[in-house]
Amino acid sequence: MKRHVFLTAAVALHAFAAPAAAYDLNDWPVHYTFGDGTDVGLTGVYRYDVNEFSDDTLPNGSSRFEDSHTNRRKELGLTLKKKGVYDAVIAYEYQAKSWQDVNLRLQSKAFLGADYGAFRFGYSKTPVAFEGVTSSKATSFLELALPAQAIYEGRRTGVDWAFERPQYLVNLGYYWGQDLHGDNDGTTLAGRIAWTPRKGEGDVIHLGVSASEENPDATTNGRGQRNGPSARIRSTPEAGLTTVRLVDSGALSDVDTIRRYGLEGLWISGPWSVQGEWLAVDVARKAGKPYYGADGFYVFGSWVVTGESRPYSGGNTNNLKPKGAWGAWELLLRYSELDLNDGAIRGGKQHDWTLGANWYLTQHFKFQANYIQASSDRAGLSLDPRIFELRAQIYF
Repeated sequence: MKRHVFLTAAVALHAFAAPAAAYDLNDWPVHYTFGDGTDVGLTGVYRYDVNEFSDDTLPNGSSRFEDSHTNRRKELGLTLKKKGVYDAVIAYEYQAKSWQDVNLRLQSKAFLGADYGAFRFGYSKTPVAFEGVTSSKATSFLELALPAQAIYEGRRTGVDWAFERPQYLVNLGYYWGQDLHGDNDGTTLAGRIAWTPRKGEGDVIHLGVSASEENPDATTNGRGQRNGPSARIRSTPEAGLTTVRLVDSGALSDVDTIRRYGLEGLWISGPWSVQGEWLAVDVARKAGKPYYGADGFYVFGSWVVTGESRPYSGGNTNNLKPKGAWGAWELLLRYSELDLNDGAIRGGKQHDWTLGANWYLTQHFKFQANYIQASSDRAGLSLDPRIFELRAQIYF
């Protein structure tokens, strides 16, 4: 194993060993609450990743992937909130130079006298894809599963409504115009409904369905060049430090509508949990061009060796909160599959097996390791790389 892998491990060990006796690593003064309940705070995520590839030799003898180690994420945000009234956030990710959440959410009870849910205005995640709407700092694996990477729409600017009761939750949203990066002109109408008959600590059943319809518009770049509405469905092999895609629909031009669908499930019982999801996308095109459809699914199991349970609230999971002095340890196994072949478009098929291990040292330090065995076939070229990944993460 290469020298930088050992360096990452050494940094991880030093992070917990030296300061543990000096102060409480869970006590970070990143927010301040005023006498009237107004709270102002900072949020942040820093990640350093290592990706190592093997068994990726092409017929010409070259390697398809390149080993890499670098900063994966450098995010900083500001929050302002008052419990039961409102909360606002503005966050930017400096590594990818991209905006994260920028929005204001109002609680209806504070303004209307009764609880009709929460209304959010601004830039936020669209609701189709369970893994996609989960906080990026709380991912169980280093990267989203194949279908979530390929089909999840991402963040858009608009308004959404969330209504939650003990046994169900509803989320509806309407998004318009460009995103905060000047891309993705058009509109999206989306919704997510979940039945939650069990929602206690360490005792969760969540079954949900989601759907959206996107109507993309043409865009004009800074040089005045107009590009018609298009779509592209693709995924990396669950590795974040490469731009190589083993499966890819290619650019789909003259797009009329993009419809996304999802079925999701989660079961948590003490230290055990199972999560799965099926996602599909249908692309309707103009000018007599053929319709395109793709789908995929994943399922994974988790065992928290140290006995903690995966936290769940508001229809999403979160990072473990360790109870012991040595933190919380979690072992995971995931299978994911994606099929991008449809008619004359041969985007390829891929499935991955991923073995994962997570160490939640404190509520702010998380270390992850994934080993991925990928298998792909596109246009007669089969490639089955093996990928080893490490991550050190600080979050608050």
